[in-house]
Amino acid sequence: MSKTVEEINRKIENGAVRVVTAERMPEIVAELGAERAAEEVDVVTTGTFGAMCSSGAWLNFGHADPPIRMSRVWLNDVEAYAGVAAVDAYLGATQASETVGMGYSGAHVIEDLLRGRPVVLRAVSVGSDCYPRKELLTEVTLAGFNQALLSNPRNAYQRYNAAANSGTRVLHTYMGKLLPGCGNVTFSGAGELSPLMNDPELETIGVGTRIFLGGGVGTVVGAGTQHDPKNGFATLMVQGDLKGMSSEFLRAAVFHGYGGSLYVGIGVPIPVLHAGIARRTAVRDRDIEADIVDYGVPRRERPVLGRFTYEQLKSGAIRLNGRSVPAAPLSSFHMAGRIAARLKEWIEQGRFCLGPPATPLPVRGAAGPLVIRPPQHPGFLFHRRFADLPRPAGTRIRWDAEACFSCGQCLGACPAGVFARDENWRVTADPRPCTGCGRCERLCPAGALTGGDHGR
Repeated sequence: MSKTVEEINRKIENGAVRVVTAERMPEIVAELGAERAAEEVDVVTTGTFGAMCSSGAWLNFGHADPPIRMSRVWLNDVEAYAGVAAVDAYLGATQASETVGMGYSGAHVIEDLLRGRPVVLRAVSVGSDCYPRKELLTEVTLAGFNQALLSNPRNAYQRYNAAANSGTRVLHTYMGKLLPGCGNVTFSGAGELSPLMNDPELETIGVGTRIFLGGGVGTVVGAGTQHDPKNGFATLMVQGDLKGMSSEFLRAAVFHGYGGSLYVGIGVPIPVLHAGIARRTAVRDRDIEADIVDYGVPRRERPVLGRFTYEQLKSGAIRLNGRSVPAAPLSSFHMAGRIAARLKEWIEQGRFCLGPPATPLPVRGAAGPLVIRPPQHPGFLFHRRFADLPRPAGTRIRWDAEACFSCGQCLGACPAGVFARDENWRVTADPRPCTGCGRCERLCPAGALTGGDHGR
């Protein structure tokens, strides 16, 4: 028995489609078997919500009078790349503010725009006969842009290595705060909700696939950079209209000692065309493994300390080197579940039809190292220093429930039991047991935790 995307879209239009989230599909396949499950289910919805540094936005500002060809552009003192056209620029999520430093980045500009806040636009130019203006200073809002496209070169990793630190000092990384002596483990990815884990053969996800992106509708525009499906590290290049998105599903973050990043909500519908797809969408956390690599060794090829399933990692602790070590996610399983559920609602309500891929993604990719060679010609090195924003110190942490988006970083760091989660991975905090040990200090990527002992 097989179906086509067109047949499923007709069911969506008629209100007869059967949609389940990726969390539910393993139970259905276990109960009915893959053949009957493929008959009963038309679409499986997936979701992921994690820090995706390889993100940014293409912005078109429109022409001023007199016009200017912007050679350099800043938004709230975050520089955007303007070497593409007169009034176009690409704003990278990790680009830091030149005045504030790593505490404010391009990701924060994107979130400010989504929240309707005015942003200061500053531009300079050498001037020309057709573009005589040399300077521009004004305020802009998202509504005022001609186009604003979220355009991310590498998102939705199929899986990602977990991280630990065997060294003697705390490491601040894009994998969060890593305590010395393998004092904690952090991991990323959405496990059984992961879009590419539910279509590892890339049978239904390709160029043109319509997706949930940042609270709006986006499209897969190609294989992501560092796409390496042969080794289980497929990635997606995605794009969508920023004006149709929401700050609920696009959130700026700061990783202390590393810098800014953008948490991006992505959901991909998997059409269940035959039993093989049904079988693959029945993947469980216990079937997905991640290597724990040692960030305490400063090499590209870091040593592997062990391999564990997502079921083990999500339990909150693993056995590493003969002892129990706390494990905490960087991605938000709570938000990933909400994305899968929201996409399910859209499809059931007839608001979202499937977009069949126009071109398949490559099943092989390139993720090799940079080969360093002595330069043959003189070059230039540029160095810019960024200062961290000061944070208030205190004997107890302070938790901002509104800022928290339940990523779970705090769960593996606190020895006093300040933080907890429910069955939906919603994180809560009770500061009363806090001893001021400082392990959670500057840990929260959302800035929901302040205070703690700076000296620890």
